[in-house]
Amino acid sequence: MLELRGVRHRYGDRLVLELDGFRVAPDARLAIVGHNGSGKSTLLRILALLERPTEGTVLVDGRPPSGARRHVTLVEQRPVLFRGTTLDNLGYGLRVRGMRHPAVHRKVHEVAELLGIAPLLARRAHDLSDGEVQRVAVARALAVEPKFLLLDEPVSSADRAAAATLYRALAEERRRRPFAICLASHQLEDAYRWADDIRALAEGRLSPVTPENLFRVDLPATPAGVLKHVPVGPIAIAVLTDKSGPAILAVSPTDIFVSKQPTPSSARNVFAGRVTRLERQDGAGGAGGGRGGGAVHVTADVGVELVAAISEEAVRDLGLTPGSQAIFAFKASAVRVF
Repeated sequence: MLELRGVRHRYGDRLVLELDGFRVAPDARLAIVGHNGSGKSTLLRILALLERPTEGTVLVDGRPPSGARRHVTLVEQRPVLFRGTTLDNLGYGLRVRGMRHPAVHRKVHEVAELLGIAPLLARRAHDLSDGEVQRVAVARALAVEPKFLLLDEPVSSADRAAAATLYRALAEERRRRPFAICLASHQLEDAYRWADDIRALAEGRLSPVTPENLFRVDLPATPAGVLKHVPVGPIAIAVLTDKSGPAILAVSPTDIFVSKQPTPSSARNVFAGRVTRLERQDGAGGAGGGRGGGAVHVTADVGVELVAAISEEAVRDLGLTPGSQAIFAFKASAVRVF
């Protein structure tokens, strides 16, 4: 068990993490989700024993972590490889642990095949793309067989095929030997599809509400092709799916249209609500009014919290401010089911 108790962490005068308790079980498949700046990376670095919290305790198997560092491995979002080749990098941790050359050779080729990076073994680290560096770093971590593998945005530079290969490799390795994986990701679809345990961070604290329009539901059984109306708090979300039972509904903020009055459209989900927060996202584009210097995340209370991404221009045209009323609409086909 990897555990935090009463942890508070500050950078200068700024409190960035405040957790009364946080546990990673020995067989966990845990995803930490949250907006940029929510504290995900800081949490992983403290769990990895790379940073000591300003206050509080880190325990490994119920004891202070003296000597436990070798059992916890973190792959950061922008990992740094050692000089030399991919082969050198994958074998480094094994050699440090005293493994003999034939065994190092076998293990390196095993993890390289697992993650589909065998063609990269002779390549030098500075010749690799960002996505290749991430995959090599994960392979290097898997090679030393940690009890707790911590991954910070492990597929942020990967295409969909490389991401799928990574998740398959992690699942295959877990079938071979039990170990815990704790993953921080803003790619919410991957996190919700892959993890058994989802925890959301908001401003350094655990949040009971998952970010960006993710809702745990129980889908009713209906005939194939029939539109379902699924209760989510006091509202019902229309969704097209043949699935039934426990599920996650996800609506991308860019698929939500915002207006001041109801407008004719094919959207089956139309909710009136009050704007509670506006957050500007530098450099991103948005839906619902074109592009205008970056997207704005408009958070609203429509009975549940809903987040739409629209342009600066649309915010100005609609006159949106905290407390203003607006209509939020999205199609049933925009609701993804996991």
